[in-house]
Amino acid sequence: MTVSTPYPELPALLRPLTAFYLDLHRNPELSGEEVRTAGAFAGWLESAGYETTRGIGGHGVAGVLRRGAGPTVMLRAELDALPVRETTGLAYASEGPVAHACGHDLHLAAAAGTASLLAGPDAPHWRGTLIVVGQPAEETLEGARAMLADGLYERVGRPDAVLAQHSAPLPAGMVAHAYGPVTAGSVTFRVVVHGRGGHAGAPHLTVDPVVTAAHLVTRLQTVVAREAAPSEQVAVTVGSFRAGERAAIVPERAELGITVRAAGEAALARAAAGVERIVRAECAASGCPREPEIVRESASPVTHPDPATTAAVRDAHTARFGAQRVAMWPPSLATEDFALFGDAGREVHGAEGVRLAYWMLGAIGPAAWAAAPGEGAAGKLASLPANHAPDFAPDVRTALPAGVTALTEAALTCLART
Repeated sequence: MTVSTPYPELPALLRPLTAFYLDLHRNPELSGEEVRTAGAFAGWLESAGYETTRGIGGHGVAGVLRRGAGPTVMLRAELDALPVRETTGLAYASEGPVAHACGHDLHLAAAAGTASLLAGPDAPHWRGTLIVVGQPAEETLEGARAMLADGLYERVGRPDAVLAQHSAPLPAGMVAHAYGPVTAGSVTFRVVVHGRGGHAGAPHLTVDPVVTAAHLVTRLQTVVAREAAPSEQVAVTVGSFRAGERAAIVPERAELGITVRAAGEAALARAAAGVERIVRAECAASGCPREPEIVRESASPVTHPDPATTAAVRDAHTARFGAQRVAMWPPSLATEDFALFGDAGREVHGAEGVRLAYWMLGAIGPAAWAAAPGEGAAGKLASLPANHAPDFAPDVRTALPAGVTALTEAALTCLART
């Protein structure tokens, strides 16, 4: 699939840009540890002529390019990878227990390409300020808040609009927009259930935290089944359960990792409160000797793209890619901290009226899409590796030029054209 592009520099740029992507993919780094990735991204921005600041909110990077009076537009891409062992079998696969299984390497490479195109001598004429950000710790929902708390907007300027794209198992060369919520809000809990340990042969002398925690796992499902309206999108997931070392010993404690997600703020608040209530009640019912520990480790708001900005970017994508390659995206229970760059984060950055646009970018190559089993797009999507799967990997030959084009068109739509 060939993407039509008005950018004469893009074909020559794709070779070094692909090498940049392959290097990122081979060398992923976990949230908060993105030293090498941040250095590579900052180096690219500096070489393209951007005034670049490193070390914002951890390993965050921001490059600024000013071209006279006009809007300030920020592009956001993520630096971090996941604790997943890659199974793609690609020649450039990562070899350790960390992988770019969410496509952040594609996002960074596309942002680097857009940064170069808009700074180049043959770039379309535009006015304003362009900010290109590499955000750390998105996967742990900590990086956006950390960058903002460290004065991102004071250092580089308050943006009028913030743009981001995210890879998805759609055909490469395709983009998808949402007009309502695009990603869910979330709350992540760490829960410790305290029991009284002892010998497995004398269970009557113990308070078994494993039994209590097991009841929690099943009872928490009623938050969705019986406390959320059928029309609400809510999910409660127990992602980790740790207790004990030996089969013959009743342990002293059990620890659960719980995530609550919802596509609306009110539903999220109710579900999170329901989790806390059930944890306390189950521990009381079991006669636990201590109150449970309930820690809210992270939270993210619902991402609401600005309707007018979304419509303008969608129109630009339709003009570039064709209507058949621009789809609607339904609300998703995937979570992000991107919304904090807009009004949802105003208590951190103090700004009002920062507009957001966020869209999905197809990452599946034509051969893989054609070979995927299933009837229609829904059937193929169900069979293809999704984000966070160990065998997820964008088709760089088709997804990267489309990603650069999509992000560049969006940026130019929000900047002032001359």
